[in-house]
Amino acid sequence: MRVLMINTSERIGGAAIAANRLMEALKNNGIKAKMLVRDKQTDNVTVVALRKSWLRIWQFVWERIVIWSKNRFKKHNLFAVDIANTGTDITSLPEFQQADVIHFHWINQGMLSLKNLQQIINSGKPIVWTLHDMWPITGICHYANDCTRYETHCFNCPLLYKSSKKDLSYHTFKKKQLLYKKTNITFIACSQWLENLARQSALITGQEITNIPNPINTNLFRPQNKAFARKKLHLPADKKLLLFNSVKTTDKRKGITYLIEACRILENTHPEFCRNLGIVIVGKESQQYKNVFPFPLFCMDFTSNEHVLVDLYNAADIFISPSVQDNLPNTIVEAMSCGIPCISFNVGGIPQMIDHLHNGYVAQYKSSEDLANGVYWSLAESNYQILSEEARRKAVNTYSEHIIAMKYIRIYNHITGNHA
Repeated sequence: MRVLMINTSERIGGAAIAANRLMEALKNNGIKAKMLVRDKQTDNVTVVALRKSWLRIWQFVWERIVIWSKNRFKKHNLFAVDIANTGTDITSLPEFQQADVIHFHWINQGMLSLKNLQQIINSGKPIVWTLHDMWPITGICHYANDCTRYETHCFNCPLLYKSSKKDLSYHTFKKKQLLYKKTNITFIACSQWLENLARQSALITGQEITNIPNPINTNLFRPQNKAFARKKLHLPADKKLLLFNSVKTTDKRKGITYLIEACRILENTHPEFCRNLGIVIVGKESQQYKNVFPFPLFCMDFTSNEHVLVDLYNAADIFISPSVQDNLPNTIVEAMSCGIPCISFNVGGIPQMIDHLHNGYVAQYKSSEDLANGVYWSLAESNYQILSEEARRKAVNTYSEHIIAMKYIRIYNHITGNHA
């Protein structure tokens, strides 16, 4: 069976990483999988890039211009929404024509337009769409927050500067509604949380919806010698290290301000405990936090190198992900696979990943105080060894490549009529 996976980027962003890992997992389990991207970052021969041209750049810019103009020339949430008004017709590509299944992942920012989706639907090929956020089930947003208009029909979008009854969200929702009515797409959420939201969306009523988590190579992401990992990364051997990892550390959605406040709370409530603490911040713009944490800070640039990531996780004692919006973060799966307990807010698919007080700590949403409680409990009150072992066991039993690949293969077989 030949599967063509489609994602805007090959390696940048959580969806790209998850799609890439799934492609490798499928290939290791007998599927001829390829990936079609707009932006290619490696020399992987099974990843095919759209031909580079100024048109690709213009498509990305034009979509932003339209959103900007309809938003009364305000930059307000300019990259929090997408309208899919530009893209590329891929149906004539040999990779598309040879595929038995077309598998969408994150296709925004000029990769595919709604018109291109219609062309793909018209080809008659079976389609699977993995939901890495809410965009496929809403009008224009990737995360709806408290808004529930997508359950009936989007309008008055709270992410637009001045919305109206027939704003961008209304018109894009209507276009998607007409598009989805003409086909059977199998939607696969990465978490039970997102599956539940998808089932409430008026856009995909009657469509097949299920959930399958993102895979992880548990042979690569595995526990290793902590002292050796720290030596490689020039990190102190005598500290309990908390790790925060994000592509862009200043992204408000990733919640670093809650981590800063939690550390200050710890300093006030457990000063003796804090003498042995250190913070490792990995990501773009990490240096700007040099003077805001109450204990030693070690800054590193963002890396997508998986071997370096394995060292980073193994060098840490705890991984902290204080995101205020998230689906099923790859970082938490990676850390758990390395046997590193995780602390995160009760949001999105995270409670599905972290079993509270069993393999990590799920803090009350947006509570810096409870985030601080999670750090203290994990390092000072819990049986850390058991916590670490349970984190690793959860990753191996739930997210390993073979388990996830077989779940997808069963779906591919079903929608292509291959019941072997």
